[in-house]
Amino acid sequence: MMTRRQAIRTGAVAGVALAASPGAMTQGHSAERAVVTADGPFTVPPLPYAYDALEPYIDARTMQIHHDKHHAAYVANLNKALAEAPSLAGKPIESILRDLDAVPEAIRTAVRNNGGGHANHTLFWEHLKKNEGRGPAGELAKAMEQAFGSFAGFQRHFSETATRQFGSGWAWLTTGANQRLAVESTPNQDTPLSQGRTPLLGIDVWEHAYYLKYQNRRPEYIAAFYHVINWDVVAGRLRKAAG
Repeated sequence: MMTRRQAIRTGAVAGVALAASPGAMTQGHSAERAVVTADGPFTVPPLPYAYDALEPYIDARTMQIHHDKHHAAYVANLNKALAEAPSLAGKPIESILRDLDAVPEAIRTAVRNNGGGHANHTLFWEHLKKNEGRGPAGELAKAMEQAFGSFAGFQRHFSETATRQFGSGWAWLTTGANQRLAVESTPNQDTPLSQGRTPLLGIDVWEHAYYLKYQNRRPEYIAAFYHVINWDVVAGRLRKAAG
């Protein structure tokens, strides 16, 4: 049986082979197309930037494999599961994940895992952008001060949560019905949506998100992550959640 590290290395080789193919995208070329997936209602959204746009904090090869291979696999498996429940095919993935009890039991685990993987990664790509050291401002900064004392207080709490997440999973900045910010974690591809909360910012701490560059040094990856957060996107999610 292949270990997780072996699988990651195998994926890296596959990524190199893809990059070398005649129709492959070069690192400097924008990823403006959706990855081909299994037939179904969901597709992988194209990256709004080039694979190497987040260098040196997140390397191009990791971005290519993460987006084109891992996210695509979640979407393909989600579409396959939903073929058994055509009544769900027209619903947004967020609505499905907010009410997993409405998903037929026979496919609920597959939808939870793969639908969560699709929703989590879609959100993840959207809020990645080199920020040149700029932090949150305006209402988002004020909300962080109220919840954590300061932006630095948020960073400590978020970094500790991401570091302590055992095994694969995510750390999140979320908001709920009380409009107060919170930091939490979820295992695997679970999402705060299924707990009635709204994710504003998430960091993927599955090994496939960082292992090629950082190996077992998860704290270094987490520290680098603060350089590639698009705070305007996060602030927009907070405004939308507040109604």
